[in-house]
Amino acid sequence: MNEKFLKEIDWRMKVFDSLSYPTLVMTPDKIIVSGNQVFFDKFKTTLDDIVGKTCHEVFYNAGQCPNKQCPLPTVMAERKGQSMLYTVTTKSRKKIWEDRVFSPILGDDGEVAYILESVRDVTRVKNLEIALKETEAFLEKIITASPIAIVVDDRYGNILLMNPAAQELFGYSRLEATTNVSAAKLYPEGVAAEIQANLKDDKFGGQGILRSMNTTILKSDGEEIPVELTASVIYEDEEEIAVVFLYNDLRDKQAVEKKLRDTRARLAQSEKMASIGQLAAGVAHEINNPLTGILFYAEMKQAELTGDDPERGEVAAVIEDVNRCRDIVKNLLAYSRQSNPKKEIIQLNEVIDQSLALIRDPKALMNIEIVKEIYAEKMMVHVDRNQICRVVINLVMNAVSSMKGSGRLVFRTYRDAARQKAVMEIEDSGCGISKEHLPRIFDPFFTTKKHGEGTGLGLSTVYGLIQENKGSIEVKQTSEKGTTFRVELPLLLEIEPDRRGS
Repeated sequence: MNEKFLKEIDWRMKVFDSLSYPTLVMTPDKIIVSGNQVFFDKFKTTLDDIVGKTCHEVFYNAGQCPNKQCPLPTVMAERKGQSMLYTVTTKSRKKIWEDRVFSPILGDDGEVAYILESVRDVTRVKNLEIALKETEAFLEKIITASPIAIVVDDRYGNILLMNPAAQELFGYSRLEATTNVSAAKLYPEGVAAEIQANLKDDKFGGQGILRSMNTTILKSDGEEIPVELTASVIYEDEEEIAVVFLYNDLRDKQAVEKKLRDTRARLAQSEKMASIGQLAAGVAHEINNPLTGILFYAEMKQAELTGDDPERGEVAAVIEDVNRCRDIVKNLLAYSRQSNPKKEIIQLNEVIDQSLALIRDPKALMNIEIVKEIYAEKMMVHVDRNQICRVVINLVMNAVSSMKGSGRLVFRTYRDAARQKAVMEIEDSGCGISKEHLPRIFDPFFTTKKHGEGTGLGLSTVYGLIQENKGSIEVKQTSEKGTTFRVELPLLLEIEPDRRGS
């Protein structure tokens, strides 16, 4: 019996020594009764050094346990295993993490007879955990601070993440996006399916990769926004678990590209107008001299004829046509900037009333409602008053023609202080300008009127006169509801006394 008992004890000790973690055996009052070989090897001690001592004497070299969070009382009370994570700083100031596991050994009466305390070094695991958390925090900072809109969906189309840039782009809060919005709701109808198809198409970057795709997204208020989209599928064990989407807002880029196209178009238009202007000036000078001769002899002939002479009407018609041709020549010279402007400092707002008073046929405005939205303060410009009046008159007559003699005509002036411009707009309620005609409206002799109803020099003359006064003119907007012409002239911020004319 004794031999069998000793063999059983020997077998249990061998099992105890074979435990891979350093382990102590203690009585309920914390007195150490044994330890395994792994414990002796790790802590460089022997059985004789630890038996009879308390655990806090061995671990902390202290008369009382300094650890207020010790789970030993809980083990005694609940008779269940407990663990505690504990940190130890070595003499070399290296931090070691230990997981101490307390396991009760119950006696025949069901009470705790002994307690096993195992010490597991979890420093490597803990350091990896800390490194992982730091990496996750770093990645979260990158995602949060990224100016690129980032959205992560799961494979069911639920939004898992939306960074601040994406929240601003789409107009959703992070909570709203992750709880109430599906991925399909971020796009117009059919776009989400197209993106999913492209993610599986090798020609867009390979399986699970979408390198670049220009598409449209939907903001929370329904606004459609052009974006450049890249995406990548996240796999785990070859199974798709999520998709990362990156959005680049193209609105600014497209605005710059449009501005560049418009600038190139205006440059090309200016070059074309300059070439036409040189041609017009040459034609005007060549025509002017013979017209003067024709007019001189026609007037002499008219003076010789009696009042009842049948030829008198024919001569009068010749004189009228010659004067009409001379007006065309004047317009050509104005367009080609071959005239001699007499510039002075004037108040732009006054030009509108002066121009309306100079219209030869006041009846043309009888059925026109005239509205004036005039800037309250004075806007001084250095221009040829008569030329600017001609500009206003030509624009008014052009507007009256488009309104078929009745409608609403708005004169609007304001100051563009940032660009130092005085702005005048003339808005009509006419039929508008067709898209195909818009690029040619300032070309000489271009007209949509019937033959004999116009020379096509009105707007080209306006263009030349505005250029002569260092300004610019454009069609601000046009539609079937009307057209608005916008004229800009350099604004004089301070009037210089010596600038009386030029």
